[in-house]
Amino acid sequence: MSGPLQRRAALCGAVLLAGALGGCATSHHALAGSGTGLPPLPSGWHAIPNPVPHYLPPAPRGNPPFYDVNGRRYYVLASAAGYNQVGVASWYGPTFDGKYTADGERYDMYAMTAANKVLPLPTYVRVTDLSNGRSIVVKVNDRGPFVAHRLIDLSYVAAAKLGMLGTGTALVDVQAITPGSPATIASAMQPVGALLYVQVGAFSVPANAERVLARLQAAGMANAFILSPSVTGGDLYRVRVGPISAVDQYDRLAAHLTSLGYPGAILVKP
Repeated sequence: MSGPLQRRAALCGAVLLAGALGGCATSHHALAGSGTGLPPLPSGWHAIPNPVPHYLPPAPRGNPPFYDVNGRRYYVLASAAGYNQVGVASWYGPTFDGKYTADGERYDMYAMTAANKVLPLPTYVRVTDLSNGRSIVVKVNDRGPFVAHRLIDLSYVAAAKLGMLGTGTALVDVQAITPGSPATIASAMQPVGALLYVQVGAFSVPANAERVLARLQAAGMANAFILSPSVTGGDLYRVRVGPISAVDQYDRLAAHLTSLGYPGAILVKP
């Protein structure tokens, strides 16, 4: 084992020693697009059903109030109610098949599961690929991905069902599902090709937003703008860049913003 997988193994060991999560199968995958080929999918994998959301008590492991990884602190949400984020999905596969997840289950690359850094374990979420409209339901039972600008790590078969094995990543909409609420599930659907934006900051004082905008534009971001409260109906001036339509475009922009001192920029809907 070498490279990112070796570093991930060392990270998992550190997390286990800290006792924060109680398990760690999660990794950013290293197979898709690497030229090494992809492991086979089981016969009938298209027919593997989505899990049916139902109430599950909080897992006895993997739900600390907070935990630290690579010098960064993550705060676990007390509830998944209302959670809806857009971001980048990745996947993890055979290297971690059979290893313990953060909630104490064993990772099964052919089960409809996922990892997230802050959702309480377990949580059911609907994940919609914004490039092709495909949508799945997965149970979040692990922590990660601990890679910059990644929102969720999908199991191997879940990624296959979204059609993202070859690319390795995809822009997705992730919405927590309240068991027994069809309206919540349906509302997670997003239009194919939906455009996203990177929000650099939100300010109550317009002059502060204008200063950030001027800095971004001076750095060559001609598509930076301020979304005023008169548009959003709130009371904040939001500095955004975009639109964003591809993962590589987002990664380049996020890296540029980090170099300018804005590491916390996030993907948002219009």
